[in-house]
Amino acid sequence: MRKITQSAQRLHPQLTIVKVVAAIPCFNTEKYITDVVSRTSKYVDEVIVVDDGSSDKTTQLAEASGAFVVIHSVNKGYGETIKSCFASAKLNLADVLVTIDGDGQHCPDEVPRLLSPVIEEGVDLVIGSRSLDNWHEVPHYRKFGINIINYLWNFGSKVKVSDTQSGFRAYSKKAIESLNLTETGMSVSIEILEEIRKKKLVIKEVPVTIYYQNNNSRIGTKAIRHGILVGLSVLRIRIKNIFTQY
Repeated sequence: MRKITQSAQRLHPQLTIVKVVAAIPCFNTEKYITDVVSRTSKYVDEVIVVDDGSSDKTTQLAEASGAFVVIHSVNKGYGETIKSCFASAKLNLADVLVTIDGDGQHCPDEVPRLLSPVIEEGVDLVIGSRSLDNWHEVPHYRKFGINIINYLWNFGSKVKVSDTQSGFRAYSKKAIESLNLTETGMSVSIEILEEIRKKKLVIKEVPVTIYYQNNNSRIGTKAIRHGILVGLSVLRIRIKNIFTQY
């Protein structure tokens, strides 16, 4: 039976026809993927893992856990992996798509928290935000990069988001079908927000828990560099969209 939140079933019994698909972008996540797939599957109809050219046992463990796996023969980057997530959702006729990282950062038991606004309120994009309740848990070097990106995307806009880089999201069917993504790297998260904003679709954020598995100076330097590079991509995407008609 297709799964939706219990409250939605009580209020709108007809919503049992909603099909929920979870797509998990992965790269060398063998340590976490079994747990992520197993726990996520409790709240959705189908789990799809997109393995972006892993050299470990991510694919085998995901399949053993019951997921359908889409395999990139080489590592193509986060943007291409997200595109495969959307393509798989369309092929599987998903009414709602949930994306959740495969590296154990997100709590699968919070999936219903993201589904509820889409199913019950008609929201098009729900973002699991680290900034609403659990900002203190985010390492300082990550906050630096996130703040840069948030500021650049929110500047001058009536639609503001507290966590533009969260990969824990839920999308309505309208959002799934309307997005036309071109970015290949981490800037795809901003491209999605920009398209949703331009198309005047509804965005909502909910607080989520975050778990950082690695926290060292080398990773910190990489995260800061990532923040700056994605920040530059934000400027490029926003400037380009000023002259683009949807």
